Amino acid sequence: MSLKIGIAGARGLSTILGFRSIPGVSVTALCDLDEKLLAEQSARFHIPNTYRIFEDMLASDIDAVVVATPMQFHFQQTVTALEAGKHVLSEVTAGVTMDELWWLKESVEKYNKVYMMAENYCYIAENQIINNMVESGLFGEVYFGEGEYIHDIKNLAAYPSGKISWRKYWQLGKRGAFYPTHSLGPVMQWFKGDRIKTVSCFGTGWHTAPEFRQEDTTITICQLASGKLIKIRIDCISERPHNMAYYSLQGTKGCYEAPRGLGDTHKIWLKDFDDSTDGAHWRPLSDFMEYLPERYKNLTEEQKKAGHWGADFFCGT
Repeated sequence: MSLKIGIAGARGLSTILGFRSIPGVSVTALCDLDEKLLAEQSARFHIPNTYRIFEDMLASDIDAVVVATPMQFHFQQTVTALEAGKHVLSEVTAGVTMDELWWLKESVEKYNKVYMMAENYCYIAENQIINNMVESGLFGEVYFGEGEYIHDIKNLAAYPSGKISWRKYWQLGKRGAFYPTHSLGPVMQWFKGDRIKTVSCFGTGWHTAPEFRQEDTTITICQLASGKLIKIRIDCISERPHNMAYYSLQGTKGCYEAPRGLGDTHKIWLKDFDDSTDGAHWRPLSDFMEYLPERYKNLTEEQKKAGHWGADFFCGT
């Protein structure tokens, strides 16, 4: 099998290590409006063909496209690529309106090409360990999960030159959970066979930076078809240290919590593994490394350094 891949967005090359680990797969094209960045990145990663016009890259002999442009372009570029007969790996989010998402669904069904939204946080090693533990029944029946994406991005509203960036409108210029997938994706994989039925979203109002439309903190409550709950917190405004990958899970026989910070660690409590007589006691997740998938155990040092704690490597595989 041979597969030629083109990437739209010269800053979106985090999956390239994954692609290059697969026999027969090569990244042969790169597209970006910024000529200087395009030249630098194509030389750095040895990508032979460069384009400034997306449709020109689609007209080449590539088989698949990575859409790694700003989020407001993901939907249109994805549909255009599908129409051109290309498979698509799209960065999050898949779209920015409900109408776009319905149109995207219909396009994937119509053109019968492989489409994937590259929710890389699902591939973080700890999230995969929890996934295997859930499937093994160690938590019993899971019924509540949490995900939090806390990342102050106010400084990203403008480029170093002072020019306004796309994030000021498309992220900080909107109310609600504009970027929920990093928090929701990993948790939903722990509730296999279920789906979100109702969503309620609440904001705190504007306290830290009222010049932005995005509220300081947004909480989204997702009730699943089964009646179980998932809570998502998005906070890209508050003045505080980052914590972009906090998760928790509660089941009838145990629970999990990711680190909060300041020396905290991934921790587990399982009823069947706790024989203490003086109350429940946490155990480090590292005690359960046998649940780490095999494909994570023999990574090279370079692969481990792929973006988002190594998860971007697996989005490319």
